[in-house]
Amino acid sequence: MKRLLQALGGDAVWPPPIWLMRQAGRYLPEYRQLRAETPDFVSFCLDPKRAADATLQPIRRFGMDGAILFSDILILPWALGRDLTFTEGHGPRLTPLRAVDEVLALDKSRFLDRVAPVLETIGLIRSELAQKHPETALIGFVGAPFTVACYMIEGGGSKEFAETRRMAAASPGTFDQLIAVLTETSIDYLSAQIAAGAEAVMLFDSWAGLLSPTGFERHVIGPAARIAAAIGQRHPGVPMIGFPRLAGTMIAAYAEQAGVGTVGMDTAADPRVVRRLVPEATGLQGNLDPFALLQGGEVMEREARAILDAMNNRPFVFNLGHGVMPPTPPAHVAALVDLVRGR
Repeated sequence: MKRLLQALGGDAVWPPPIWLMRQAGRYLPEYRQLRAETPDFVSFCLDPKRAADATLQPIRRFGMDGAILFSDILILPWALGRDLTFTEGHGPRLTPLRAVDEVLALDKSRFLDRVAPVLETIGLIRSELAQKHPETALIGFVGAPFTVACYMIEGGGSKEFAETRRMAAASPGTFDQLIAVLTETSIDYLSAQIAAGAEAVMLFDSWAGLLSPTGFERHVIGPAARIAAAIGQRHPGVPMIGFPRLAGTMIAAYAEQAGVGTVGMDTAADPRVVRRLVPEATGLQGNLDPFALLQGGEVMEREARAILDAMNNRPFVFNLGHGVMPPTPPAHVAALVDLVRGR
């Protein structure tokens, strides 16, 4: 069995497998060249050959244990009929969703047809992995319902996502309907990714830390548990990673109740503390500071070794606490892979 799948399945594989969030991206010169061929980012994500190439570039260069599908968490709302554009320096832009009629108008009937290019991408990736990188596992993903709702309601990124939190408090019926639609379609989308060839899946809840404990239980843990249960029933044995970013001490409740086999730790989490908070059978993933990777050298080595020491003798996947930063030298990534593998 592939080492990553072993670790995600509950085995304490050592040295641990490694892959990095945003390992396919702007820090790689080959990615920048590929990206320049398609100025529209949505079109780039929906171009099977280019998206497969972007996914595979860090595998060819570094031999990571996991290949994360190159796409975006906002492809799902786009597939549900919402406008989506990406502007350099400003990130994603969507038409803000504020009314229950807009939730009811989301096109659940055709969204899988619209993501067919993503599923084709998965097939292309699996084919090359099987031929040239048989030890690398393919990871599919979706954005968690709360995080995707944040972008849909706000119309883009935000520091506070005030409109989202206002809707959750003032119009809970509308907000719950949106979360329900996103939960249902996330299940179907992940299931389709697995059928197309994804060997593990990940749930990115980047803005989970915005919520109170009560909100966290309702809007983060609840949907994650429904998604994990449905995927477990449809695809027994396919592991799921949950990443409730900035969860703080709520990571313990997430680990116990969300139903995922592995929990991702963000940069701010102390692995020694998290290890005590979550059940020993729960795998952990993370959580090197991306700035340490950017700096490289002694700083990176010191931080990475502290994580390895804290995670020894338990199911663990080495990763970052957030994504690779665009200015990161590829040589630093190569050095990190060597360090984790004990070379």
